[in-house]
Amino acid sequence: MTRIRRRTLLTIGALATAVALTLTGCVTAFFPDGGGSGGASTPAPVTDDLAGDLVPFYEQQLAWESCEGEGFECATVAAPMDWENPADGDIELSIVRQRATGGDPIGSLLLNPGGPGASGVDLVADSVDFAAGEPLQRDFDIVGFDPRGVERSTPVRCLDAEDMDAYLYDLPTAEKGSDAWIAEITDSSARFGAACAAKTGESLEFVTTVNAARDLDLLRAVLGDDELYYLGYSYGTFLGATYAELYPERAGRLVLDGAIDPSASITDVNVAQSKGFESALAAYLEDCLDGTDCPFSGTVDEAKQDITALLSSVEQSPLPASDGRQLGTSTLVTAIIYPLYSAASWPYLSQMFEQVMSGDPTYAFYFADQYNGRDEDGEYLNNQTEAFSAYNCRDYTFDPDVETMRANAEELAAVAPVIGPYMGYGDIGCSAWPYPEQADRDEIHAEGAAPIMVVGTTNDPATPYQWAEALAEQLESGFLVTYEGEGHTAYNKGSDCVNAAVEAFLVDGTVPQEGLTCD
Repeated sequence: MTRIRRRTLLTIGALATAVALTLTGCVTAFFPDGGGSGGASTPAPVTDDLAGDLVPFYEQQLAWESCEGEGFECATVAAPMDWENPADGDIELSIVRQRATGGDPIGSLLLNPGGPGASGVDLVADSVDFAAGEPLQRDFDIVGFDPRGVERSTPVRCLDAEDMDAYLYDLPTAEKGSDAWIAEITDSSARFGAACAAKTGESLEFVTTVNAARDLDLLRAVLGDDELYYLGYSYGTFLGATYAELYPERAGRLVLDGAIDPSASITDVNVAQSKGFESALAAYLEDCLDGTDCPFSGTVDEAKQDITALLSSVEQSPLPASDGRQLGTSTLVTAIIYPLYSAASWPYLSQMFEQVMSGDPTYAFYFADQYNGRDEDGEYLNNQTEAFSAYNCRDYTFDPDVETMRANAEELAAVAPVIGPYMGYGDIGCSAWPYPEQADRDEIHAEGAAPIMVVGTTNDPATPYQWAEALAEQLESGFLVTYEGEGHTAYNKGSDCVNAAVEAFLVDGTVPQEGLTCD
């Protein structure tokens, strides 16, 4: 799902709401003495272009062990902490596998749910049927992995539960956009970054998508495949495209669903996503007003005005929850956006609006907590917030100039009058990150790679359709499959047309007719 830093950063998405609801609170257990049925994996032959100090990583044997959930095996892979200096130490990558149900796999299909910061281990272990349809499960070993820094893979750690509550939910004391407010948020972000550096240690510096893509090639090799088979959602499309750029000769069949434009700057991202969520909100309101249990009346524009007034009201008078937290605008915006990932969740959004209008923040906090991975006891069930920050603060370039941020905030408010005013000042969150080296965004061409499928949904709020068009155009061998509909990502979301195209490509290498459009 799209991660929205409270007060600061709006970036790329991870899971559709349905997936998030399924995965929240689920942890795959590892049993060191489990004696799993899989035995050892034989790695693919080491290529001649591999540096000598990387050979031991590529030649390692995997010891698969039974793990929680019938039919799943788990293993741990050692990867270089710093790919430029492999001798400086290693990190652990956690993976989970479901063997091909047909018994004779084409290879391993690696899945990434996005984020950055979402757990692929959780995705496969808890929701394999959602992640991969029957044809893929029949013909591939389905493999979920936690990228470096995520959950079980030498994770980024920053704050305990109490401090994370304060970081995510406490209300700023100064007026939004004022010098005092900017100083307050800058100080909070700096303390968060320092905590991440202190608790995570030296591996934090190397949590980047380029390094995660190199890890992906290592996983391919130790799983025994000469080429990568990959299905990546949302941020996972950027990871997959980065892999294809680094290793075009090893990119087998890649499907990138809910695509990100690699060349988009953080400002471009904020504008496009603000427009995307504003469009999804309008689609929700149109559907709501046509129904019988809508908390709004009148036209879509009038309903938008009501939501704007509600946000203003909460900003002036935050609503207290039973646990002492106060519902302010940032948390309420998170609660609004969360159900917009899937049209199936729109009825719950109506219930949330109705509650907040009556002064009850219960549902709003429930949605925000689900989004933030927080359970009803106040514990955080994953490290998505920490990993999200670690990746994005290195994968983008940020401008700490206050006047530039104010100008960008005005643009967001103009292009998305309801959502946009709360998406500005995103550069603050990474302005004091412990490792200031940041990546310049550029096009990805992956010259020489085999055909790569890009899937885009026409009213995807988190990864707007124009990004899928851009990525398919940039990739030398890219081709676009369009889903005309609502929601974030398209595969296995109800379109037989999309499902058939994805599965035929991954299983048989069949490239669909040019310009395929599904509904």
